[in-house]
Amino acid sequence: MQPAKQILPLIVFSQFCCTSLWFAGNAVMPELYLNFNLQDEALGHLTSAVQFGFILGTLFFAFLSLADRFPPSKLFFISAVFGAIFNLGIVLENNNLNSLLLLRFLTGFSLAGIYPVGMKIAADYYDKSLGKSLGYLVGALVLGTAFPHFLKTFTGTENLPWRYVIIATSGFAFLGGFLIFLFVPNGPFRKAKGKFKVDAVFSVFKNKNLLSAAFGYFGHMWELYTFWAFVPIILATYKISFPESNFDIPFWSFIIIGIGGLSCVLGGYISEIAGIKRTAATALLLSGLCCIIFPFIFLQPSATILISFLCFWGIMVVADSPLFSTLVARNAPPEIKGTALTIVNSIGFAITIVSIQLITYLNQLEPVYSLSLLAIGPALGLWGLFQKKVQL
Repeated sequence: MQPAKQILPLIVFSQFCCTSLWFAGNAVMPELYLNFNLQDEALGHLTSAVQFGFILGTLFFAFLSLADRFPPSKLFFISAVFGAIFNLGIVLENNNLNSLLLLRFLTGFSLAGIYPVGMKIAADYYDKSLGKSLGYLVGALVLGTAFPHFLKTFTGTENLPWRYVIIATSGFAFLGGFLIFLFVPNGPFRKAKGKFKVDAVFSVFKNKNLLSAAFGYFGHMWELYTFWAFVPIILATYKISFPESNFDIPFWSFIIIGIGGLSCVLGGYISEIAGIKRTAATALLLSGLCCIIFPFIFLQPSATILISFLCFWGIMVVADSPLFSTLVARNAPPEIKGTALTIVNSIGFAITIVSIQLITYLNQLEPVYSLSLLAIGPALGLWGLFQKKVQL
Protein backbone atom coordinates (compact mmCIF):
# COMPACT_ATOMS: atom_id res chain seq x y z
CA MET A 1 0.00 0.00 0.00
CA GLN A 2 1.30 3.42 -0.94
CA PRO A 3 1.71 6.14 1.74
CA ALA A 4 -1.24 8.48 2.23
CA LYS A 5 0.84 11.45 1.00
CA GLN A 6 1.19 9.73 -2.38
CA ILE A 7 -2.45 8.65 -2.49
CA LEU A 8 -3.97 12.15 -2.28
CA PRO A 9 -2.37 13.47 -5.52
CA LEU A 10 -3.59 10.34 -7.31
CA ILE A 11 -7.15 10.78 -6.06
CA VAL A 12 -7.12 14.50 -6.85
CA PHE A 13 -5.78 14.04 -10.39
CA SER A 14 -8.18 11.18 -11.11
CA GLN A 15 -11.11 13.22 -9.80
CA PHE A 16 -10.07 16.10 -12.05
CA CYS A 17 -9.87 13.82 -15.09
CA CYS A 18 -13.23 12.18 -14.52
CA THR A 19 -15.27 15.22 -13.52
CA SER A 20 -14.32 16.91 -16.81
CA LEU A 21 -17.30 14.90 -18.11
CA TRP A 22 -19.70 17.05 -16.10
CA PHE A 23 -19.80 20.23 -18.21
CA ALA A 24 -18.40 18.78 -21.44
CA GLY A 25 -21.78 19.35 -23.08
CA ASN A 26 -22.08 22.89 -21.74
CA ALA A 27 -18.66 23.85 -23.10
CA VAL A 28 -19.73 22.97 -26.65
CA MET A 29 -23.35 24.10 -26.31
CA PRO A 30 -23.22 26.65 -29.20
CA GLU A 31 -21.96 23.89 -31.51
CA LEU A 32 -24.64 21.49 -30.29
CA TYR A 33 -27.28 24.14 -31.07
CA LEU A 34 -26.02 24.40 -34.65
CA ASN A 35 -25.28 20.74 -35.37
CA PHE A 36 -28.43 19.23 -33.89
CA ASN A 37 -30.91 22.08 -34.41
CA LEU A 38 -31.60 22.63 -30.72
CA GLN A 39 -33.78 25.35 -29.20
CA ASP A 40 -32.73 27.95 -26.60
CA GLU A 41 -34.12 25.98 -23.65
CA ALA A 42 -31.79 23.05 -24.47
CA LEU A 43 -29.15 24.48 -22.10
CA GLY A 44 -31.36 24.00 -19.07
CA HIS A 45 -32.63 20.60 -20.22
CA LEU A 46 -29.20 19.13 -21.01
CA THR A 47 -27.64 20.48 -17.82
CA SER A 48 -30.54 19.16 -15.76
CA ALA A 49 -30.28 15.77 -17.49
CA VAL A 50 -26.77 15.35 -16.06
CA GLN A 51 -27.97 16.41 -12.63
CA PHE A 52 -31.00 14.09 -12.81
CA GLY A 53 -28.80 11.17 -13.82
CA PHE A 54 -26.45 11.98 -10.95
CA ILE A 55 -29.38 12.06 -8.52
CA LEU A 56 -30.76 8.68 -9.55
CA GLY A 57 -27.24 7.27 -9.59
CA THR A 58 -26.51 8.48 -6.07
CA LEU A 59 -29.85 7.11 -4.84
CA PHE A 60 -28.97 3.76 -6.44
CA PHE A 61 -25.53 3.77 -4.81
CA ALA A 62 -26.92 4.95 -1.46
CA PHE A 63 -29.82 2.52 -1.10
CA LEU A 64 -27.56 -0.41 -2.00
CA SER A 65 -24.73 1.03 0.15
CA LEU A 66 -22.32 0.14 -2.66
CA ALA A 67 -19.49 2.42 -1.54
CA ASP A 68 -19.58 0.89 1.94
CA ARG A 69 -20.01 -2.75 0.88
CA PHE A 70 -17.58 -3.00 -2.05
CA PRO A 71 -14.08 -1.65 -2.77
CA PRO A 72 -14.69 2.01 -3.71
CA SER A 73 -11.74 2.09 -6.11
CA LYS A 74 -13.39 -0.56 -8.31
CA LEU A 75 -16.68 1.33 -8.27
CA PHE A 76 -14.83 4.50 -9.26
CA PHE A 77 -13.09 2.70 -12.14
CA ILE A 78 -16.26 1.09 -13.52
CA SER A 79 -18.17 4.38 -13.29
CA ALA A 80 -15.36 6.27 -15.05
CA VAL A 81 -15.31 3.83 -17.96
CA PHE A 82 -19.07 3.98 -18.48
CA GLY A 83 -19.13 7.76 -18.08
CA ALA A 84 -16.44 8.14 -20.74
CA ILE A 85 -18.37 5.91 -23.16
CA PHE A 86 -21.66 7.75 -22.69
CA ASN A 87 -19.94 11.13 -23.03
CA LEU A 88 -18.30 9.97 -26.25
CA GLY A 89 -21.73 9.21 -27.69
CA ILE A 90 -22.32 12.96 -28.13
CA VAL A 91 -20.08 13.01 -31.21
CA LEU A 92 -22.37 10.68 -33.21
CA GLU A 93 -23.84 12.35 -36.30
CA ASN A 94 -27.47 11.21 -35.90
CA ASN A 95 -28.06 12.65 -32.43
CA ASN A 96 -31.12 14.75 -31.60
CA LEU A 97 -32.34 16.39 -28.39
CA ASN A 98 -33.77 13.13 -27.04
CA SER A 99 -30.61 11.11 -27.64
CA LEU A 100 -28.45 13.89 -26.20
CA LEU A 101 -30.65 14.03 -23.11
CA LEU A 102 -30.27 10.27 -22.66
CA LEU A 103 -26.49 10.40 -23.08
CA ARG A 104 -26.13 13.27 -20.63
CA PHE A 105 -28.42 11.48 -18.17
CA LEU A 106 -26.30 8.32 -18.34
CA THR A 107 -23.14 10.40 -17.94
CA GLY A 108 -24.62 11.94 -14.80
CA PHE A 109 -25.56 8.48 -13.51
CA SER A 110 -21.94 7.41 -13.99
CA LEU A 111 -20.67 10.49 -12.17
CA ALA A 112 -22.52 9.24 -9.08
CA GLY A 113 -19.82 6.58 -8.85
CA ILE A 114 -17.04 9.15 -9.24
CA TYR A 115 -17.58 12.29 -7.16
CA PRO A 116 -19.06 10.94 -3.88
CA VAL A 117 -17.10 7.70 -4.17
CA GLY A 118 -13.93 9.77 -4.58
CA MET A 119 -14.79 11.58 -1.34
CA LYS A 120 -15.39 8.22 0.32
CA ILE A 121 -11.92 7.05 -0.80
CA ALA A 122 -10.39 10.22 0.67
CA ALA A 123 -12.32 9.75 3.92
CA ASP A 124 -10.92 6.20 4.12
CA TYR A 125 -7.36 7.57 3.97
CA TYR A 126 -7.61 10.78 6.01
CA ASP A 127 -9.18 11.45 9.40
CA LYS A 128 -7.90 14.54 11.20
CA SER A 129 -6.85 16.29 7.97
CA LEU A 130 -10.07 15.37 6.12
CA GLY A 131 -11.16 19.00 5.62
CA LYS A 132 -7.90 19.89 3.90
CA SER A 133 -7.95 16.68 1.85
CA LEU A 134 -11.52 17.23 0.66
CA GLY A 135 -10.52 20.80 -0.21
CA TYR A 136 -8.06 19.41 -2.74
CA LEU A 137 -10.64 16.89 -3.94
CA VAL A 138 -13.45 19.39 -4.52
CA GLY A 139 -10.88 21.73 -6.04
CA ALA A 140 -10.20 18.97 -8.56
CA LEU A 141 -13.94 18.74 -9.24
CA VAL A 142 -14.07 22.49 -9.90
CA LEU A 143 -11.11 22.41 -12.29
CA GLY A 144 -12.53 19.32 -13.98
CA THR A 145 -15.86 21.09 -14.43
CA ALA A 146 -14.12 24.12 -15.95
CA PHE A 147 -11.64 22.12 -18.03
CA PRO A 148 -13.84 21.62 -21.14
CA HIS A 149 -14.08 25.41 -21.47
CA PHE A 150 -10.29 25.58 -21.40
CA LEU A 151 -9.97 22.89 -24.06
CA LYS A 152 -11.82 25.16 -26.48
CA THR A 153 -9.26 27.92 -26.13
CA PHE A 154 -5.84 26.39 -25.51
CA THR A 155 -5.01 26.38 -29.25
CA GLY A 156 -4.87 30.17 -29.24
CA THR A 157 -6.92 32.09 -31.78
CA GLU A 158 -8.62 29.03 -33.26
CA ASN A 159 -11.10 27.16 -31.08
CA LEU A 160 -10.60 23.44 -30.81
CA PRO A 161 -13.25 21.59 -32.90
CA TRP A 162 -16.06 20.68 -30.55
CA ARG A 163 -15.87 16.91 -31.15
CA TYR A 164 -12.23 16.97 -30.04
CA VAL A 165 -13.36 18.50 -26.72
CA ILE A 166 -15.73 15.58 -26.17
CA ILE A 167 -13.12 12.99 -27.20
CA ALA A 168 -10.49 14.57 -24.95
CA THR A 169 -12.76 14.65 -21.88
CA SER A 170 -13.67 10.98 -22.41
CA GLY A 171 -9.99 10.12 -22.72
CA PHE A 172 -9.19 11.90 -19.47
CA ALA A 173 -12.01 10.01 -17.73
CA PHE A 174 -10.59 6.67 -18.89
CA LEU A 175 -7.18 7.71 -17.56
CA GLY A 176 -8.53 8.81 -14.19
CA GLY A 177 -10.46 5.59 -13.70
CA PHE A 178 -7.47 3.41 -14.48
CA LEU A 179 -5.19 5.35 -12.11
CA ILE A 180 -7.58 4.83 -9.20
CA PHE A 181 -8.03 1.14 -10.06
CA LEU A 182 -4.32 0.42 -10.35
CA PHE A 183 -2.80 2.52 -7.58
CA VAL A 184 -5.41 3.27 -4.87
CA PRO A 185 -6.35 0.27 -2.67
CA ASN A 186 -8.72 0.37 0.31
CA GLY A 187 -7.76 3.00 2.88
CA PRO A 188 -6.76 2.35 6.52
CA PHE A 189 -9.89 4.03 7.95
CA ARG A 190 -12.33 2.04 5.81
CA LYS A 191 -14.90 0.04 7.74
CA ALA A 192 -16.62 -2.31 5.34
CA LYS A 193 -20.34 -2.80 5.74
CA GLY A 194 -21.12 -6.50 5.81
CA LYS A 195 -24.53 -6.59 4.17
CA PHE A 196 -27.24 -4.45 2.69
CA LYS A 197 -29.62 -2.82 5.17
CA VAL A 198 -32.70 -0.97 3.98
CA ASP A 199 -32.66 1.46 6.90
CA ALA A 200 -29.08 2.67 6.28
CA VAL A 201 -30.25 5.63 4.16
CA PHE A 202 -32.98 6.65 6.60
CA SER A 203 -30.64 6.50 9.58
CA VAL A 204 -28.36 9.12 8.02
CA PHE A 205 -30.40 12.14 9.17
CA LYS A 206 -31.19 11.02 12.72
CA ASN A 207 -28.13 12.97 13.86
CA LYS A 208 -29.05 16.67 14.26
CA ASN A 209 -25.47 17.79 13.66
CA LEU A 210 -25.31 15.88 10.37
CA LEU A 211 -28.71 17.30 9.36
CA SER A 212 -27.52 20.84 10.04
CA ALA A 213 -24.38 20.34 7.94
CA ALA A 214 -26.47 18.82 5.16
CA PHE A 215 -28.87 21.78 5.24
CA GLY A 216 -25.97 24.19 4.74
CA TYR A 217 -24.82 22.06 1.81
CA PHE A 218 -28.30 22.11 0.27
CA GLY A 219 -28.41 25.92 0.37
CA HIS A 220 -24.97 26.05 -1.22
CA MET A 221 -26.07 23.69 -4.02
CA TRP A 222 -29.10 25.85 -4.90
CA GLU A 223 -26.61 28.47 -6.07
CA LEU A 224 -23.51 26.60 -7.26
CA TYR A 225 -24.36 24.68 -10.43
CA THR A 226 -26.80 27.27 -11.72
CA PHE A 227 -24.08 29.89 -11.45
CA TRP A 228 -21.61 27.61 -13.25
CA ALA A 229 -24.12 26.80 -16.00
CA PHE A 230 -24.88 30.48 -16.58
CA VAL A 231 -21.34 31.88 -16.60
CA PRO A 232 -21.00 31.59 -20.42
CA ILE A 233 -24.54 32.96 -20.82
CA ILE A 234 -23.76 35.95 -18.59
CA LEU A 235 -20.63 36.76 -20.60
CA ALA A 236 -22.37 36.31 -23.96
CA THR A 237 -25.32 38.47 -22.89
CA TYR A 238 -22.97 41.17 -21.63
CA LYS A 239 -21.15 41.28 -24.98
CA ILE A 240 -24.49 41.76 -26.71
CA SER A 241 -25.47 44.54 -24.30
CA PHE A 242 -22.06 46.24 -24.60
CA PRO A 243 -20.75 45.45 -28.12
CA GLU A 244 -17.50 47.31 -27.49
CA SER A 245 -16.51 44.63 -24.96
CA ASN A 246 -13.68 42.41 -26.16
CA PHE A 247 -13.02 39.19 -24.24
CA ASP A 248 -12.92 35.48 -24.99
CA ILE A 249 -15.99 33.76 -23.53
CA PRO A 250 -14.64 30.16 -23.25
CA PHE A 251 -11.37 31.34 -21.69
CA TRP A 252 -13.01 33.53 -19.06
CA SER A 253 -15.64 30.86 -18.39
CA PHE A 254 -12.76 28.53 -17.53
CA ILE A 255 -11.09 31.12 -15.29
CA ILE A 256 -14.29 32.14 -13.46
CA ILE A 257 -15.30 28.54 -12.75
CA GLY A 258 -11.81 27.09 -12.34
CA ILE A 259 -10.56 29.72 -9.89
CA GLY A 260 -12.92 28.18 -7.35
CA GLY A 261 -10.60 25.18 -7.21
CA LEU A 262 -7.98 27.34 -5.49
CA SER A 263 -10.51 28.59 -2.95
CA CYS A 264 -11.47 25.02 -2.06
CA VAL A 265 -7.86 24.24 -1.22
CA LEU A 266 -7.28 27.54 0.59
CA GLY A 267 -10.56 27.14 2.49
CA GLY A 268 -9.36 23.80 3.80
CA TYR A 269 -6.26 25.42 5.30
CA ILE A 270 -8.19 28.41 6.68
CA SER A 271 -10.71 26.10 8.32
CA GLU A 272 -7.95 24.48 10.39
CA ILE A 273 -7.36 27.90 11.97
CA ALA A 274 -10.81 29.56 11.96
CA GLY A 275 -12.94 26.42 12.23
CA ILE A 276 -14.85 24.53 9.56
CA LYS A 277 -18.31 25.91 10.37
CA ARG A 278 -17.19 29.56 10.53
CA THR A 279 -15.19 29.31 7.30
CA ALA A 280 -18.08 27.64 5.45
CA ALA A 281 -20.61 30.17 6.75
CA THR A 282 -18.43 33.12 5.70
CA ALA A 283 -18.09 31.82 2.14
CA LEU A 284 -21.83 31.10 1.97
CA LEU A 285 -22.65 34.61 3.17
CA LEU A 286 -20.31 36.30 0.67
CA SER A 287 -21.59 34.25 -2.28
CA GLY A 288 -25.16 35.10 -1.28
CA LEU A 289 -24.27 38.80 -1.31
CA CYS A 290 -22.81 38.33 -4.81
CA CYS A 291 -26.21 37.08 -5.99
CA ILE A 292 -27.86 40.26 -4.75
CA ILE A 293 -25.19 42.63 -6.08
CA PHE A 294 -24.90 40.97 -9.52
CA PRO A 295 -27.54 43.05 -11.43
CA PHE A 296 -25.81 46.31 -10.50
CA ILE A 297 -22.45 44.98 -11.69
CA PHE A 298 -23.92 43.62 -14.92
CA LEU A 299 -25.56 46.92 -15.88
CA GLN A 300 -22.34 48.95 -15.69
CA PRO A 301 -20.22 49.30 -18.89
CA SER A 302 -16.83 48.03 -17.66
CA ALA A 303 -16.07 44.45 -18.68
CA THR A 304 -13.07 44.49 -16.33
CA ILE A 305 -15.31 45.15 -13.34
CA LEU A 306 -17.78 42.46 -14.43
CA ILE A 307 -15.11 39.78 -14.92
CA SER A 308 -13.36 40.70 -11.65
CA PHE A 309 -16.67 40.43 -9.83
CA LEU A 310 -17.50 37.07 -11.45
CA CYS A 311 -14.05 35.76 -10.47
CA PHE A 312 -14.70 36.74 -6.86
CA TRP A 313 -18.13 35.10 -7.05
CA GLY A 314 -16.50 32.00 -8.56
CA ILE A 315 -14.14 31.88 -5.56
CA MET A 316 -16.86 32.22 -2.92
CA VAL A 317 -19.55 30.07 -4.54
CA VAL A 318 -17.63 26.81 -4.06
CA ALA A 319 -15.19 27.49 -1.21
CA ASP A 320 -17.65 26.03 1.31
CA SER A 321 -18.36 22.80 -0.61
CA PRO A 322 -15.56 20.60 0.81
CA LEU A 323 -16.19 22.02 4.28
CA PHE A 324 -19.83 20.94 4.26
CA SER A 325 -18.80 17.50 3.00
CA THR A 326 -16.26 17.30 5.83
CA LEU A 327 -18.95 18.13 8.39
CA VAL A 328 -21.22 15.47 6.90
CA ALA A 329 -18.45 12.83 6.93
CA ARG A 330 -17.40 13.63 10.50
CA ASN A 331 -20.93 13.42 11.87
CA ALA A 332 -21.88 10.22 10.05
CA PRO A 333 -21.42 6.78 11.67
CA PRO A 334 -18.20 5.27 10.22
CA GLU A 335 -19.92 2.19 8.81
CA ILE A 336 -22.30 4.28 6.66
CA LYS A 337 -20.01 7.23 5.89
CA GLY A 338 -20.10 6.50 2.15
CA THR A 339 -23.89 6.22 2.20
CA ALA A 340 -24.21 9.53 4.09
CA LEU A 341 -21.98 11.40 1.63
CA THR A 342 -23.85 9.86 -1.30
CA ILE A 343 -27.39 10.58 -0.11
CA VAL A 344 -26.53 14.18 0.86
CA ASN A 345 -25.01 14.63 -2.60
CA SER A 346 -28.15 13.18 -4.16
CA ILE A 347 -30.51 15.60 -2.42
CA GLY A 348 -28.17 18.51 -3.11
CA PHE A 349 -28.12 17.79 -6.82
CA ALA A 350 -31.91 17.36 -6.89
CA ILE A 351 -32.07 20.93 -5.64
CA THR A 352 -29.82 22.05 -8.52
CA ILE A 353 -32.39 20.82 -11.07
CA VAL A 354 -35.10 23.03 -9.56
CA SER A 355 -32.72 25.98 -9.47
CA ILE A 356 -31.42 25.51 -13.03
CA GLN A 357 -34.88 25.05 -14.53
CA LEU A 358 -36.31 28.03 -12.62
CA ILE A 359 -33.51 30.41 -13.57
CA THR A 360 -33.51 29.16 -17.18
CA TYR A 361 -37.20 30.04 -17.44
CA LEU A 362 -36.91 33.38 -15.65
CA ASN A 363 -33.80 34.29 -17.63
CA GLN A 364 -35.93 34.34 -20.81
CA LEU A 365 -38.21 36.90 -19.15
CA GLU A 366 -35.65 38.96 -17.24
CA PRO A 367 -32.02 38.03 -18.00
CA VAL A 368 -30.45 40.51 -15.55
CA TYR A 369 -32.32 40.11 -12.28
CA SER A 370 -33.23 36.41 -12.39
CA LEU A 371 -29.87 35.28 -10.97
CA SER A 372 -30.50 37.28 -7.79
CA LEU A 373 -32.95 34.55 -6.77
CA LEU A 374 -29.93 32.32 -6.18
CA ALA A 375 -29.49 34.21 -2.88
CA ILE A 376 -32.37 32.13 -1.48
CA GLY A 377 -30.04 29.14 -1.15
CA PRO A 378 -27.28 30.77 0.91
CA ALA A 379 -29.89 32.44 3.14
CA LEU A 380 -31.60 29.13 3.97
CA GLY A 381 -28.23 27.36 4.30
CA LEU A 382 -27.05 29.88 6.90
CA TRP A 383 -30.32 29.50 8.77
CA GLY A 384 -29.83 25.72 8.88
CA LEU A 385 -26.22 26.03 10.03
CA PHE A 386 -27.00 28.20 13.01
CA GLN A 387 -29.96 26.33 14.46
CA LYS A 388 -30.01 25.99 18.21
CA LYS A 389 -28.94 22.71 19.86
CA VAL A 390 -26.49 22.01 17.04
CA GLN A 391 -22.75 21.74 17.73
CA LEU A 392 -20.70 21.48 14.53
